[in-house]
Amino acid sequence: TLQSALDRKLNTNVAKNILFFLGDGMGLTTYTAARILKGQLQNQTGEETVMTMDTFPSVGLAKTYSVDFQIADSAATATAFLCGVKTNLNTIGVSAAARNGICKSQKGNEVTSILKSAKDAGKSVGIVTTTRVQHATPASSYAHSASRKWYSDADVPASAKKDGCTDIASQLLNNTDIDVIIGGGRKYMTPRGTKDPEYPWDYSSRGQRKDGRNLIDEWQKMKAGKNAALIHLRCPFLSAALFEPGDLRFEVDRDPKLDPSIVEMTEKAIRILQKNPKGFFLLVEGGRIDQAHHDGRAYMALHETIAFDYAIAKGLELTKEHETLTVVMADHSHPITFNGFPFRGQSILGKSPLWGSDILPYTTLMYGNGPGYKKANGTRPDIRSVDTKSKDYVQLAAVPTQSTTHSGEDVAVLARGPMSHLFQGVQEQNYIAHAVAYAACVGADLRHCQGDIEEPVAQTTVTNDGNGAGAGHGSAAWLSSLVAMLLALRVLV
Repeated sequence: TLQSALDRKLNTNVAKNILFFLGDGMGLTTYTAARILKGQLQNQTGEETVMTMDTFPSVGLAKTYSVDFQIADSAATATAFLCGVKTNLNTIGVSAAARNGICKSQKGNEVTSILKSAKDAGKSVGIVTTTRVQHATPASSYAHSASRKWYSDADVPASAKKDGCTDIASQLLNNTDIDVIIGGGRKYMTPRGTKDPEYPWDYSSRGQRKDGRNLIDEWQKMKAGKNAALIHLRCPFLSAALFEPGDLRFEVDRDPKLDPSIVEMTEKAIRILQKNPKGFFLLVEGGRIDQAHHDGRAYMALHETIAFDYAIAKGLELTKEHETLTVVMADHSHPITFNGFPFRGQSILGKSPLWGSDILPYTTLMYGNGPGYKKANGTRPDIRSVDTKSKDYVQLAAVPTQSTTHSGEDVAVLARGPMSHLFQGVQEQNYIAHAVAYAACVGADLRHCQGDIEEPVAQTTVTNDGNGAGAGHGSAAWLSSLVAMLLALRVLV
């Protein structure tokens, strides 16, 4: 291990491809516990197991707070690491000048994502998620919204519509030409009352749009002749597929005959996108890690994390490291603890052999708050005869809340490939987007594209507004007027 570290050489190539893996809610405790469970599922003790994520040579930490809260949500964090600007809770693709739920504040404060920059640079771009494609993380790559909850037009208040704001689902079609879209979220795309083709009896799965638009039909017409279709069945698994009305099923509940795994979705997306000789950008979100944590179900969260790790392995298998920058990170964490003194090799989903002072056992994994709070007459429940390894078990929690909250500690950032060394150290979360764009020569900072030069292409002065947003102004007098003009046009685009 030491020798491999000593032999490591910096990869300073321009990244042709960008693989961005986002484990929603995958804090360090989740990461560690999933590693142990993965090993135990392979009949190992687990602690020494090597995750695919563990093999990434460049490791850093990202600070996850938003502009207005110490602990952020997935909308504010995704806007940070995808758009390069910290913002307020519940807002998507806008700077902190925009306010949660206030449409008028959104205008003029839209920010550009690295997916959009990659598309503008001629790359193919795609989204894979285990949630609905209109959810906070994927939406931040293509939408601008004062509220993350405006999934369809039925969710947008009349006042916001009057002020010109549109829903996230419609922006999926209109803002950026996305080449691959795979996930859930059918019901936000069809007129209200439209029966779901897979669950026609389920009213909650029916279409929700009030404007009568069928965005699935519109998308198919836009892509006519391009071998693309927004579909729900697995067989015609082409460049776009919405497999559920809302979020996809948890990995352990998934029917392999109907719904693909995150590994299969990742593979399909890469095989489509890599046909472009200019390369691609792909965002892959393991989004249900977070949702399992909100339910207090550690079993589900860890299995989602393991599936996410297998998807990362598939991504590495299908790409070449010398030309592909692969980044893996979480957006935020959850208040899950790994505690007690469990014996080596003991099930990570089991109970600590060290009981509480009330002479009752507790689980190795538990939450600071959540639906797992159980206390009657001042006494904790006796779980000696409870199977805590069941997929339906809700972990113990110290404080009662309907849904487990997020937590605010730093999250891991892992990278390999061109310029992966840029992701070392402790950074603000919005730094990630700038580092990715620099490594791939997309966006405004094109210094990396010019080869080995002593000075930057443009001398840049940055003023910071205190919220992580900066404004740049520069000149390139030493370049020919033609080159300067082309670069200026590139920045404007």
